[in-house]
Amino acid sequence: MSTALIILAAGKGTRMNSDLPKVLHPIAQAPMLAHAMRAGSALDPDQTVIVAGHEADAVTAAVADIDESAQVVLQTEQLGTAHAVDQARAALDGFQGDVVVLYGDTPFLQPDTLERMIAARANADLVILGFQAADPGRYGRLVMDGDNLERIVEYKDADEEERDITFCNSGLMACDASLLFELISKVGNKNASGEYYLTDIVELARAQGCSVTAVACDEAETLGVNSRADLARADAVFQCRARAELLELGVTLMAPETVYFSLDTFIGRDTVIEPNVVFGPGVTVESGALIRAFSHLEGCHVSRGAKVGPYARLRPGAELAENTHVGNFVEIKNAEIAEGAKVNHLSYIGDASVGKNTNIGAGTITCNYDGVMKHHTEIGANAFIGSNTMLVAPVKIGNEAMTATGAVVTKNVEDGTLAIARTPQVNKPGRAQKLMDILRAKKARRDGEKT
Repeated sequence: MSTALIILAAGKGTRMNSDLPKVLHPIAQAPMLAHAMRAGSALDPDQTVIVAGHEADAVTAAVADIDESAQVVLQTEQLGTAHAVDQARAALDGFQGDVVVLYGDTPFLQPDTLERMIAARANADLVILGFQAADPGRYGRLVMDGDNLERIVEYKDADEEERDITFCNSGLMACDASLLFELISKVGNKNASGEYYLTDIVELARAQGCSVTAVACDEAETLGVNSRADLARADAVFQCRARAELLELGVTLMAPETVYFSLDTFIGRDTVIEPNVVFGPGVTVESGALIRAFSHLEGCHVSRGAKVGPYARLRPGAELAENTHVGNFVEIKNAEIAEGAKVNHLSYIGDASVGKNTNIGAGTITCNYDGVMKHHTEIGANAFIGSNTMLVAPVKIGNEAMTATGAVVTKNVEDGTLAIARTPQVNKPGRAQKLMDILRAKKARRDGEKT
């Protein structure tokens, strides 16, 4: 059976107090919408349709970054959830199969829950996802008769008996495409809000003899985000789950509650992660690596046996081969560090390649930017770069070459060559005290002019 997703992402999110559309606020450094789309992708959908409204251009751009095959349609007026889903009608014209309706601000839906919804479609024309609420609050209530769902009642339209129900509506549903849009065409707006409720299709389906049921999931999967406080709680939920999953997979987290992960972080087993490490988007760490305390990684790849940190920063394009060392207060950006190479202290290596078993001395900088363009530095294998070397790119250091401490290297260094590039030292006896006297006199005159 073919499957299509409709993900509702048109809301402004007034309570977020933000110019950014609600669904683009980040959880684990990825838009909420990316989490919803990732959950839906477990069904391997034939089509994905995103219904955008507020700041639709920004939502469209974000969708393109997440999944180029997804289609965005526009809801120009916010007339309710049924109206929102109906905006996908044209995009799904001719589609035959099940449609699953998701919400862009519900990021924690699990793949097995979606699979159970699709499985339930074998015995029901319409499947609603519900949950037992610890505090039902203002959720819509699912009125059941055995396995049959009779209707969904919005809180503001519910009587006291209906408000006592704790089985609540998540807003998610699965239905045959043609039936879904047939039912939506019959939805009215005679309710307390004057909106077209998607939930009304339950009674409409039953009225024409269709079978309707509800599948239950854990309440945590239905966590919605409507405020900054909700966003913080959602991020905390993600981090807790990510840490637990990695521990189960064989990753050592020395202080789990201090480590921050992104949606797409991948860590291999037997890796050890010390406290206060942040993983930005696009990080892969292979098995058996060591990430030491207070390091920050994003857009990088760390191979087996590599050691990173403490206080290291790996920026996008950093590629660390096996058994490399990147030490304290070292920054790597758009650079390849070959097997066994070491960059251990207070260095910046950007737009560069470092050869196998090469040692980069403390304070080394690849001077890669000329104010207009970036330039590449190539360092060969088994080279030794002396402390406080400035490598002015573009420049090439050969295999087994060396640079003297404090060198400013502006020309290529051949294989096996020692480069010494620094101004000769000149000592001036007695000049230190004379210079200090001159400087103190200048300061005294300046202070006198101020008074």
